Amino acid sequence: MKKFLFDLFPLLLFFVAFKFSDIFTATAVAIIAAVVQFIWLKATGRAIEATHWINLTVIVVFGGATLFFHNDAFIKWKPTVLYWLFGGILVGGKLFFGRNIMQKLMGSKVNMPGPVWDKLNYSWAGFFALSGALNLYVAFSGNFTESQWVNFKVFGLMALLLVFAIAQSIWLGRHIQEDGNPAESKPEELP
Repeated sequence: MKKFLFDLFPLLLFFVAFKFSDIFTATAVAIIAAVVQFIWLKATGRAIEATHWINLTVIVVFGGATLFFHNDAFIKWKPTVLYWLFGGILVGGKLFFGRNIMQKLMGSKVNMPGPVWDKLNYSWAGFFALSGALNLYVAFSGNFTESQWVNFKVFGLMALLLVFAIAQSIWLGRHIQEDGNPAESKPEELP
């Protein structure tokens, strides 16, 4: 839970800054928070994961473009780019390198058959693709205000992620193997 909240730190500060100021101030705060978060990880010797590098790069590039051009379209694209990058990495890893990224991330903790890992990998890629598209709709369709987009970015996408993760956990529970044995249990013998 601490790691989850730590990873949300720049997003939460973005939200608070937006509520007290505007999208440009919120973007600057998010960039600073992401950089400080990264520096803190380095200074304390904690592991810097690939997701930290990707998130830092995307927020600095798209947030920086937002501030430089004074155009909020760049920051509105940021969640979509981030989600599509994650989805592309999942699909590309499997198709081009034969590596299931989800299995690499979770394989030491969960034992499942290969086809289940593939379904998990592609379902997360699909989730990221759809979430990215949904962000674009809310950001640019003209049906939502900037404030509604910020609320969706912070709470809507987070809620979708949590619901999807819970659904995945329930689904995975049916396929997890213990001690290398298939998930199907043998029927109990009656005396």
